[in-house]
Amino acid sequence: MPGENKGYYISSHLILDLQFFAKEGPGGEKTEEPTAKKKEDSRKEGQVAKSNELNISVSLLAMFIVMRIYCGRLGYHFIETFHSVYSQIKEYSTFVEGEMPWLIIRKLYMSTILNIVLFILPFLIVGFIVSFVINLIQVKWKPTTKPLKPKFSKLNPISGVKKIFSKDKLIELLKSALKLAIIGGVAYSTLIKQIGTIFSLYDLTIAQAIETFGKIVINMGITISAIYLVLGFADLAYQRHKHHEDLKMTKQEVKDEMKNAEGDPQIKGKIRQKMMEASRRRMMQAVPRADVVITNPTHFAVAIKYDPDVLPAPYVLAKGEDFLAARIKEEARACHIEIVENKPLARMLYYNVDLGMQIPAELYHAVAEILAMVYNAKETA
Repeated sequence: MPGENKGYYISSHLILDLQFFAKEGPGGEKTEEPTAKKKEDSRKEGQVAKSNELNISVSLLAMFIVMRIYCGRLGYHFIETFHSVYSQIKEYSTFVEGEMPWLIIRKLYMSTILNIVLFILPFLIVGFIVSFVINLIQVKWKPTTKPLKPKFSKLNPISGVKKIFSKDKLIELLKSALKLAIIGGVAYSTLIKQIGTIFSLYDLTIAQAIETFGKIVINMGITISAIYLVLGFADLAYQRHKHHEDLKMTKQEVKDEMKNAEGDPQIKGKIRQKMMEASRRRMMQAVPRADVVITNPTHFAVAIKYDPDVLPAPYVLAKGEDFLAARIKEEARACHIEIVENKPLARMLYYNVDLGMQIPAELYHAVAEILAMVYNAKETA
């Protein structure tokens, strides 16, 4: 109509693959608990739930405790090393004829390094032992070299970028920020409390100053380590929860694992079928050796043989139901073997006696009568 505003509407359709929003892709969501095999395979790959924070915190706490116990000895050893080095400067400054100056400096350097190594060796040993024990408690003893093997997938830049912006990296960043906050807060509060003692260090001798300042640092280190230890236990709980969630499986993964462990049901069915066919062939080949076939007469057929040299009582050579029973009877007719109808006896033999087994004692009389009748018929013929 004239004067009417005409509106133009543009319809657009955005085609989205809803699978893009799926949590775990085509395999489905990981809702199933990890199996024992999944956990074992993960362990072999070196993927275990452990907290490096707990390891570091316990090691630091142990080292600071050792430092506190031997604080006086540490100060004494430090001063002794200082005097030892400076007392040798005059001796080494006098060059011996034929000896190069750099050799003299090396001797002084090696002597100093040896003293420092002896000075820190106990702490290194304690740190190593504590770290080893904590790792052993967390993941038990089961070493593997698979994590050391190079993997070219780790060189993939796309995967690297994804890891940088992953949830795990964000959590690591938060943990680092929390650690810095703890260290900074404890250090600041400790130094504020000891500010008077620190300013009075210039009135003390060097030995007293080192001992006093060492105690301040050690007490601060113990406090930080103790708080850090709480963070370590919290991190251990998180790592175990995360490891458990990572190991969870989809329903399809559980099915595939069962197939791999037990075999494909279709293949197992075919193997079972082949074995049954082979057993039936062997059974049918034994029918011509039977003395009699007892039937009911349509559903069951049991071929009986009596040979004292094999078993002391009659035994079952072949048995079958429906179609297989018909084949047994057909084979018996072809071989001129007597077929006797006895419904209850045929049923009892079929259900209670396995192939190659002798008949039970309670059926001796019934089977003996049939065998006697068959033998008499053969003699008469």
